[in-house]
Amino acid sequence: MKHLLKPGFSTLMLAAIFASPAAGIAQSYPEKPIRLMLPYETGAFPDIVARLVGGKVGDSVGQRILVENRVGASGSVGTLAVVKSPADGYTLLAVINNHATNPYLFKNLPYDRLSDLAPVTLMVRGPLVLAVNPKLGVSTLQEFIKLAKSKPGALNFATAGAGSPGRLLMEALKIDAGVDVTMVPYKGTAIALGELVGGQVDAIFAAVPSVSTHYKAGRVRALAITSESRTAIVPGVPTVGETLPGFAGEAWMGLLAPAKTPPAIIDRLNAEVAKALALPDVKARLAELGMDTVGSSPAQFDQYLRAESERWGRVIRSQKIELEQ
Repeated sequence: MKHLLKPGFSTLMLAAIFASPAAGIAQSYPEKPIRLMLPYETGAFPDIVARLVGGKVGDSVGQRILVENRVGASGSVGTLAVVKSPADGYTLLAVINNHATNPYLFKNLPYDRLSDLAPVTLMVRGPLVLAVNPKLGVSTLQEFIKLAKSKPGALNFATAGAGSPGRLLMEALKIDAGVDVTMVPYKGTAIALGELVGGQVDAIFAAVPSVSTHYKAGRVRALAITSESRTAIVPGVPTVGETLPGFAGEAWMGLLAPAKTPPAIIDRLNAEVAKALALPDVKARLAELGMDTVGSSPAQFDQYLRAESERWGRVIRSQKIELEQ
């Protein structure tokens, strides 16, 4: 390392750098369990990812990662709890797509998604599946669009919440394909899928881990996936973009901390999560769930959040979607 030091750079000066408060914080952190706020239901893919990755990070740092599911107002209840928490690295927030879109869906959110929270990392992302009840009698996206056009407003489309990623993807599909369907919001993916399987609704956009057991068992039919290219995760299923060029979207999950959390702690968390995501058993498990591991830098996640917000904000404004908390 000597060749990197300027002449006269003393050993005492070097020692002072590594003894700085920031370095000390990173070395001692964490000294107690970390609470990971998850503003989503148990059992869905965010819950699975949070507990899988959180467990590995906890093992690595020697402290438990306590996942707390606090559902409400499309994720804003749990988010606000983290915003109000001390910026000491002991309360973190796991978010999915709606974190980027809530500001366009709700008036007067009690926090700013960008200035009140610090990005840590984008953890995973993966496609959603357009699935239908087999009794609908369609086998391809083209047939679905043709049927929807022949019966405007007659097809029922389930969503796991009025502002969920699946709902926004269908709004985008309505724009691109020129179809009209009736949205039926449910409180969670599990309930929505149960209604789809039971035939109470006709179709849904759902994340692969949520719907995979159903289409493998033949209870629903997978028409298309929202990734840019086909994937072995859902073999033989074409992309939406093959019918509607340029159409793509994904489910994703990232990690945030309260604003003003020390950069040394952000960097430590980023490194630990990246290490957990690189573990072969973690990558294999997430692949089974239809998710690709990412492990981005904080700056990359910040850019991703802003891009997602802008993209889906345009859809929300175009469709004049507004929700009440």
